[in-house]
Amino acid sequence: MTSTSPAPRLRATTRPLDEAPDLLALADPTAPMLWTRGDRGCVGIGEVMRLSFSGADRFIDAAAAWRRIAAAAVVDDPVRMPGSGLVALGTFAFADESSVESVLIVPRVLVARHRGQAWITEISSIDADPAPPAMPEAPAAGTWTGTDFRDRELPTGGDSVDSYLTGVREAGARIERGEFEKIVLARQLEGALPRDSDVRVPLTRLAEHYLDCWTFAVDGLVGASPETLIRSTNGAVSARVLAGTRGRHPEDAVRDSRARDELLTSAKEQHEHSFAVQSVVTALSPHVRELRTSEEPFPLQLPNVWHLATDLGAALGEQSSSIELVGALHPTAAVAGTPTSTAVAAIAELEPFDRGRYSGAVGWIDAEGDGEWVIALRCAQLGEPDASTGTRSIIASAGGGIVAGSDPEHELRETVSKFRPITEAFAR
Repeated sequence: MTSTSPAPRLRATTRPLDEAPDLLALADPTAPMLWTRGDRGCVGIGEVMRLSFSGADRFIDAAAAWRRIAAAAVVDDPVRMPGSGLVALGTFAFADESSVESVLIVPRVLVARHRGQAWITEISSIDADPAPPAMPEAPAAGTWTGTDFRDRELPTGGDSVDSYLTGVREAGARIERGEFEKIVLARQLEGALPRDSDVRVPLTRLAEHYLDCWTFAVDGLVGASPETLIRSTNGAVSARVLAGTRGRHPEDAVRDSRARDELLTSAKEQHEHSFAVQSVVTALSPHVRELRTSEEPFPLQLPNVWHLATDLGAALGEQSSSIELVGALHPTAAVAGTPTSTAVAAIAELEPFDRGRYSGAVGWIDAEGDGEWVIALRCAQLGEPDASTGTRSIIASAGGGIVAGSDPEHELRETVSKFRPITEAFAR
């Protein structure tokens, strides 16, 4: 869709539901479209429209395209909740130069719940015969054999662990030379799944074990992220910043408490966290009023790690959509480094792969521009089925912040902890 072509006209009809549905059960087994956390979320079924974007202007282009589509749409929505009416789910690549497309997908049917309320939305072309939304049947359970992950084979050859450790050492040397203060470096694992695998199995595991995370599946990107990049609803804006990590030891309460206390008292981790918070404050400030943050970082307990966390809240200062706020924030210091532009350039040098959508953004937007977006962490990208092998590739990514004094072996262990949500969810 060009900037001058007419916007496609869509019709969205929303109706309340008497009972809250099981969102996971309704998802497509092999191509789920899901956004869920506790008693909130939505599931998309089918696809009415797909918009693709790339390059440095992908967020700007997506926001402009969605604004035009929303303005041209006919919306019948008596529910009037954030996420009712016309909705698109999306995922955006991390890097401007990424070969992986960023997408917004408008589902044919969207079933959603928000605590005690539930609704269904049918979306179609304006030219289609209007029909009342009908609850779809839950697909039957499919097969699941799982996968064993291994270190991903590098495009340049060589051992991926050695490459990661070398990258951390080089990053440390550049920090010592004053080129930047922090950089986030990632590594990848790979596996394969039979093409007919029921992806609702790992999604269920993620949703049940990572209750403080948004579990998501959009265009093959599957994960459970603890980090809210932005939530914008009815003029209120909120975000959660995570930076600083220690692995959990749930089998040993004393050791686990010690890991939490080490995180809270670590000058290195506090320093890294302050970088991340300041980058979000600086990026959000032109777009909001009354910006406030929690006074001190607090420990966020997840099943696999402790994180240092800071919550931010504000009032929307101008009529910016949630995608525009995402574009203003991305990439944060939590996934790139400080100064951001220098760190991003160094990531392109030191990481021997395209991150794709890992550490980009994933979430949803409605016709009012409201939406929720998280940083795509604790995630993996499923590929299209291979006709010759009958399998789908799966690539998982995890990384950590490197600052002055970072120990390469410690950083490697941190990535192992961060891989756990995906490796356990996709296990046999």
